[in-house]
Amino acid sequence: MKKIILILAVFMVVMACKTNPFTGKSTLNFYPNSQIFPMAFAQYNQFLGENKVVKGTSDAQMITKVGQRISSASERWLASNGYPAYLKDYKWEYNLVNDETVNAWCMPGGKIVFYTGILPITQTETGVAVVMGHEVAHALADHGAQRMSAGMLQQLGAVAGNVAIKDPQKRNTFNQAYGLGSTVGVMLPFSRSHETEADRIGLQIMAIAGYNPDEAAELWKRMKAKSGGQAPPEFMSTHPSNDTRIANLTQWAPLAKQEAAKFGVTTFK
Repeated sequence: MKKIILILAVFMVVMACKTNPFTGKSTLNFYPNSQIFPMAFAQYNQFLGENKVVKGTSDAQMITKVGQRISSASERWLASNGYPAYLKDYKWEYNLVNDETVNAWCMPGGKIVFYTGILPITQTETGVAVVMGHEVAHALADHGAQRMSAGMLQQLGAVAGNVAIKDPQKRNTFNQAYGLGSTVGVMLPFSRSHETEADRIGLQIMAIAGYNPDEAAELWKRMKAKSGGQAPPEFMSTHPSNDTRIANLTQWAPLAKQEAAKFGVTTFK
């Protein structure tokens, strides 16, 4: 049984490799768009039905406007780099939800939510573009499907260990150690790498959309001030620390401008 599980896991990893066009790296993804997108769209619609969606206000219109500009910029980049059909199954949607939570998120296939609570941090249209670029990047890079795939492998590892270890006491020790080790040593770094990747891709596409990438680091300085500097150690978090993000975004902003210049964009909002 243990050998069967191992062979199955190896087979899944080999068959699930997909190239991220923005990084050129192979990614782990067991779920085709045809499977995961309909599930995501249904969950998104259910969420909208259960929450207060803001319609018709200047803020709601700005969210849609920025989202359209950012997704259009990603389409331009993909077409220019040999991926003209990459987004054919995506159905972009951008909604503002009345909630004090300081957050925004994206589901597979391009379904994005901004909470009103993040608007005092974004402050301007360009600030919204920083967050929107990050969320669109998650969709472009299939991060949702990758997290689900990694979770499946984590579960397979736990099953293999429980099948192999016959002694109940040793099995209990294994489960405790495996749960902590696979989370801190694998799943959390995996999540942080996605956040870093989304920051970099998002910076690039917001610049192509005509928004100033220098503002990204400024937004995260405001985010840090909002948190009062209170955060768990980076190795225990799903996200990089504010200081790490500020340093990265500051370093990458000139590169994003260089990429935008390839598309004739040399001035920014």
